[in-house]
Amino acid sequence: QVQFVESGGGLVQAGGSLRLSCAASGSTSTIDVIGWYRQAPGMLRELVAGFSLGGEIMYADFVKGRFTISRDNVKNVVYLQMNSLKPEDTALYYCAVVQGLTTARKAYLYDYWGQGTQVTVSS
Repeated sequence: QVQFVESGGGLVQAGGSLRLSCAASGSTSTIDVIGWYRQAPGMLRELVAGFSLGGEIMYADFVKGRFTISRDNVKNVVYLQMNSLKPEDTALYYCAVVQGLTTARKAYLYDYWGQGTQVTVSS
C-alpha cells in the first residue's frame, strides 16, 4: 500500500500562488503514475497534473502555463506549484497513484488516494 501526506492548501486571493506537497510512503517502488486531482463541490474529480511512467508530464488544459508539477525522487515528494490562481481553482486537491499502467488520465484508474488538501481562491 501507499500512503500520502498532502499539505500546502489554504486560502489565497485571486492571482496568488500556493505550492502543494504530496509526501508518499509505504510501497513507493510500486508507483508507476502519480498525479494531482481536484474536486469541487458537485463536480467530478478531474486530473490537474501528473507524471506518467518514464517521466512524461500530464497537464490539464485549464492549468497549462499556470501550474507546474515537479518531484523529488529521493524524498518521494511531488509538488504542485500553482500560480495565477482563479476562483474556479477552488477545490479539494488530492494526490493519487497508479500501479501497473504507464499513464492514466481517468480517476477510476488510480489505486491509492490521499485525504486531500483544500484550496480556496477568493475573488
